[in-house]
Amino acid sequence: MPGCDPLGLCQYQTNKLVRIQSVRLGSLKWSLNAAILLFICVMMLWNRKYQDFDPVVSSVTTKVKGVAQTRIPGVGDVVWDVVDYSGPSQEKNSFFVVTNVIVTKNQKQGKCPEVPSKGRPCRSDQDCERGAWDQQSHGLQTGSCVRFDVMKKTCEVSAWCPIEAKTTPPRPALLTAAENFTVLIKNNIRFPAFNFISRNILPQMNDAYLRSCHRGNDSLCPIFRLGDIVREAGENFAAMAVEGGVIGIQIKWDCNLDRLMQRCLPRYSYRRLDEKESNRTLYPGLNFRFAKYNTVNGVEERTLYKAFGIRFDVMVFGQAGKFSFIQLIIYIGSTVSYYALTTVLIDWLLETSCYSAEAGQNYSERKVESVPDTQQCILCVSYVDEKKLRLVKRSRKKSLQDVKPMSAQPRKEDSGHLRAVLCLLQPDVTVDLSAPPPPDQKPDPEPRRHRPGWCKCDCCAPSVVPAEELCCRQSDGACITSSPLFQRLVSDRSLLQAVLLYQDPLSPSVGGAQTAALRHCAYRQYISWRFGVPPDDTHPVIPSCCVRRIREEYPSPDGRYSGFRPVRMVSVQTQKNGGERQSSSH
Repeated sequence: MPGCDPLGLCQYQTNKLVRIQSVRLGSLKWSLNAAILLFICVMMLWNRKYQDFDPVVSSVTTKVKGVAQTRIPGVGDVVWDVVDYSGPSQEKNSFFVVTNVIVTKNQKQGKCPEVPSKGRPCRSDQDCERGAWDQQSHGLQTGSCVRFDVMKKTCEVSAWCPIEAKTTPPRPALLTAAENFTVLIKNNIRFPAFNFISRNILPQMNDAYLRSCHRGNDSLCPIFRLGDIVREAGENFAAMAVEGGVIGIQIKWDCNLDRLMQRCLPRYSYRRLDEKESNRTLYPGLNFRFAKYNTVNGVEERTLYKAFGIRFDVMVFGQAGKFSFIQLIIYIGSTVSYYALTTVLIDWLLETSCYSAEAGQNYSERKVESVPDTQQCILCVSYVDEKKLRLVKRSRKKSLQDVKPMSAQPRKEDSGHLRAVLCLLQPDVTVDLSAPPPPDQKPDPEPRRHRPGWCKCDCCAPSVVPAEELCCRQSDGACITSSPLFQRLVSDRSLLQAVLLYQDPLSPSVGGAQTAALRHCAYRQYISWRFGVPPDDTHPVIPSCCVRRIREEYPSPDGRYSGFRPVRMVSVQTQKNGGERQSSSH
């Protein structure tokens, strides 16, 4: 075995290639290769696959500007500046703007009835538990059941009184003027792998520029109007201001740090991040509470604010790319396989009817070597009334004449056999195609009485072997053995003797050995005449009528014959590669 040979490690194997000389296929190949190359180059430049990339590292600071005045019920006119509407604290990379409030004034520490919607109704003190508290309560129960109004009684609690009673925010929102507030976003970025630092406030942006820039005509302006942000996110500021929400400000950095194509500028986009449909969420919008404390007559009081507003989250993402020879080689290596599409497409064209059937058959035979199963015998059948060879599977039960063919292939002439026969024939001998059959070949007076049902020429002999039940014709007609050419090419003794001497100059000239040799030489002559060069790994089958005629001409002394037996035999053709051909022995 080659795998057990140590010298096999020093061998190199290549695939077999078939070169087709065709202008159409050559033009198609180079056109497809050019299209694939163009696609690869476009994708490489578009996606910058020749670069090494590094993700962005970012920090964000914001500064909101704007003043508004609004009238709050029970409070009066209130002026809101950045301290009031920005909330008590700012989270990282985000800022908050109050757009609506619910105010509860003059709360003091004391005892008062719980709001019915928050507390549980009661009828007596037994329904209230001293010190009890739940998630909806504003204080601790005192154990007393007191009247909230004329109709309802609730448990008394120790809390900041009076308790916040209003739960729904005012409509329209109190601070809709916040739509005109502006925010300055300062974004500093860094790409550590390339030691590159930048920010969205470019070097040419001075104080005068920042005072006058407007994003309507300058997409790089770092000052944003809140109403424009909400509108570009696809929302209505007045509707969103009632209950609040969350808006995302996305800053994308897609930087090219190559020297000749250097570009590193931010791009801004906006979208809403929370659920905007109030009826789809249990707690819609965004709100929080804060209080302002003061002391009146030595008693601490507070004003409670439930603030609704919009939180703006600034999200920075992106990458920077720089030319890398290693990445270029990796990309080229990964795209070389795309050229296999050309081979796949051209092979598909050759194997289908989209191209010449003859060229496709020739290409398939030269490129692909069919190796049948060792247990499967493929027989080759040639009928005198058909031009193509039939390939059929051997059947042990069904007559070979009736077996359905697997495929049909064109017949290939055995030019070497033809040249040899013409050389062996005497030049002055001509074949009379109109000559009657030889005198010794007498027709059967009642042929159909002894002919099997599968016979079409009325000259076949009955057989018990299904593989021998084959006629020379597919349809009814004259037998091929009645052809004068059959007599000259197959059964002529002088020609057969010359062929034997040509193959073996020392072949026996007399005796039973020569008769058997002439009989088998006649078989080979018929195969070369009617089959030409049979397809590889197939076994040509000689019709029963031809076998009968050859055996009558060259009989066995004991009357015993081997019958149908697929064997390997050397062709009469002068074989260029020393190969063998499949044949049948009878």
